[in-house]
Amino acid sequence: MSEQSDPVTGERLIDRIRSPHDLRSLDAGQASVLAAEIRDFLVQKVARTGGHLGPNLGVVEITLALHRVFDSPKDRILFDTGHQSYVHKIVTGRHEGFDLLRQRGGLTGYPSQAESEHDIIENSHASTALSYADGLSKAYALRGEKRFVVPVVGDGALTGGMCWEALNNIAGAQNPVVIIVNDNGRSYSPTIGGLADHLSTLRLNPGYEKVLDLVRESLGRTPLVGAPLYEALHAVKKGIKDAVAPQAMFEDLGIKYVGPVDGHDLEAMEAALRKAKGFGGPVIVHAVTRKGYGYRPAEDDEADCLHGPGPFDVETGKPTAPSSLKWTSVFADELVTVADERADVVGITAAMAGPTGIAKLMRKYPERAYDVGIAEQHAATMAAGLAIGGLHPVVAVYATFLNRAFDQVLLDVAMHKLPVTFVLDRAGITGPDGPSHYGVWDMSVFGVVPGLRIAAPRDAASLRREFREAVAVEDGPTIVRFPTGSVPADLPAVDTVGPVDVLVEGGSDVLLVAVGAMAHVAVDVAARLTGQGYTVTVVDPRWVRPVPVELVGLAAAHRMVVTVEDGMRAGGVGDAVAKLLRDNGVYVPLRDLGVEAGFHPHGTRAEIMAELGLTAQDVARQVTGWLAELPVHVPAQNKVTI
Repeated sequence: MSEQSDPVTGERLIDRIRSPHDLRSLDAGQASVLAAEIRDFLVQKVARTGGHLGPNLGVVEITLALHRVFDSPKDRILFDTGHQSYVHKIVTGRHEGFDLLRQRGGLTGYPSQAESEHDIIENSHASTALSYADGLSKAYALRGEKRFVVPVVGDGALTGGMCWEALNNIAGAQNPVVIIVNDNGRSYSPTIGGLADHLSTLRLNPGYEKVLDLVRESLGRTPLVGAPLYEALHAVKKGIKDAVAPQAMFEDLGIKYVGPVDGHDLEAMEAALRKAKGFGGPVIVHAVTRKGYGYRPAEDDEADCLHGPGPFDVETGKPTAPSSLKWTSVFADELVTVADERADVVGITAAMAGPTGIAKLMRKYPERAYDVGIAEQHAATMAAGLAIGGLHPVVAVYATFLNRAFDQVLLDVAMHKLPVTFVLDRAGITGPDGPSHYGVWDMSVFGVVPGLRIAAPRDAASLRREFREAVAVEDGPTIVRFPTGSVPADLPAVDTVGPVDVLVEGGSDVLLVAVGAMAHVAVDVAARLTGQGYTVTVVDPRWVRPVPVELVGLAAAHRMVVTVEDGMRAGGVGDAVAKLLRDNGVYVPLRDLGVEAGFHPHGTRAEIMAELGLTAQDVARQVTGWLAELPVHVPAQNKVTI
C-alpha cells in the first residue's frame, strides 16, 4: 500500500479532516484521493492492533458520500453492524486515536456515545438499526423536527428478522428514513438465504432499469380507457418488475428503491443519496460493494476477506502472532469426530460458520450443516424442529448472541424437552470487542430455564468430554460454553466426587469452586494460600447448571466456600451453589467472585480480569482476608454427608 496525498498541495487530506463539514469542501478528485488515503490508513493501523478490516475497506465511499450529503449529527447516521464504522470515526475527527484502536483507554471497535456526538447507537448486534431508525424518525415527526435518519445496513444484517419487522413499520409511517443496504454478499462469510439470492439477482441484472424505462414509456403512450385497463397495465408492469428483479418486494412494502449503485463509485453514491434525500419518505439505496476492497490480501481471502484479523503483516495479510491451539478448533474437531460416529448429529450456525467451528463440519458433511444468517431466534426454533424430526442439532453461536434467542430456548426447546446442544464460543470476558460481545450473561440468563444443563470446560480434554456428554443427553437441551483464544494446558483431576472433578486436595479451610476457564486461576490461588499455611480444596463441577448435589458434602467439610466464575455474579453459579447449600441445611460461609453487573469497557481479557479482581493474586488476597475473620473449627451442623 502506498501513501496517498493531495495532487495539488502534496499534503495528506486525511490529516485535514476534523469533521464531516471538512468533507463537503472537497472536489470529486480530492474526495477520491481521500478514499485511497483512508484505505492505506486502515490497513496500516489495523495491522498493528487487529480489528475489523474487511468490512471497513468495503464501506469507504459509502461513508464519505453519507457525510457529504447528510448533516451529522443533526441527521442521524446509524451503523448496523457497528463494526463497519471505522471510516465514520475517521471523518468525525478521531483518526488520531487509531493507534489505540480496541485497546484499553483507546477507541472502541464500534460506535460509542462517549467518543462522539456523531455516534448514536452502541450495541453491535446486527439487525437492530432499522428498529432504532423507526423509533427515531417517529420521535422527530412528533416533535416537529425535520431530520433525516439514515441507517447503514450491511454484512448480512438483512438476514435478521428484526429488519423485516422494522421495514414494515417504517413503510407505514412514511417518515424520511434513508436506508443504505451495503450489499457485499457477505456477513462473516458469504451471506445465504432467499434475500441474499434476491440481492444477488439484482447484482446480476444491470439491464433492469432499461427494461423498466421501456415499460414506463409504453404505459405513458397508452390511453387510459377506464380503470380495468389501467389495472391490467399496472399488473403487467408489476409482473415484469417481479420477473426481472426482486426489488419489487421493497416497493410493495411502500418503500422506494434506488439502485443497484456501485458502492465504490463516490459520485454515483452521492447522486443516489441526494435523490433519496429529496424524496422525503422512506427510501432504500442499494449499494453493491466488495468486502476488503482495495487491499489485495483481503480481496484474495475469499473465505473471510480479513473480516476481523488480529495483528498482521501489511504486505502479506498473514497474522504476526504465533499460532496456538484455539478453543474453537478443539470443538470443531470433536464435532466432526462425533458426526462421523452419529448420523443424527447436525450443525447450525448464525452467519459465523468459521468463527464458531461449524465450517469444518460443513466441509465434510455439507448436507448436515446449516447457516441461517444473522437469525439466532430462527436457529434455536429450527433446531427444535430438527430435534422433533429425530436429529440432534448442535447450535454454535457466540455466547453474547444466544441472549437474543432466550424465548426460543425457553419455550420452543426446553418446554418440549428437546435434545438440542448449544455451543457458546467467546464465553466470559472476551476482551477488545467490548461489552456488547462479552459472554457474561449466559449462566445467569439461561440458568433459570427448567431442564437445561450447562457445562463449562476448563481445558481441551474436558471440552471434548463435556461436549460428548451433552450430545448424549436425550431428554432436554444442553449448553457447552468456553472462552476465546488459546487453550491452556490440560488440568487433570486428582480425584472425582460423582461428576465433580477434584483438582487440588488440601484440607478443610476453604473449598474453591472453579467454573470453567477459572480453574487454572483457582489452582494458582490454592498454591498461594497453601504457602500462607491454609489448607485448600479446589473442585471443578464441570456441569454448573444444575449444580451437582455432591457439592453439599464437600462444602460441609470446609470452613468456607468460595466460587470463582467469569460470568455475572447476579444469578450466577455462586448464587446457585448458595441456594443448593441453603436447601440442604448447610450454612458454611460462602463468598462468590465473578463479574460485577455493568457494561465493562474494552481491553484485553487480562486487563479486565485484573480490574474485576479476578486474578490469582487478587482472589488469594480476598480469600486470606475472609479466612482470617472465621472461627477455627467447622460448625457441627455443617458436617453432613451426601
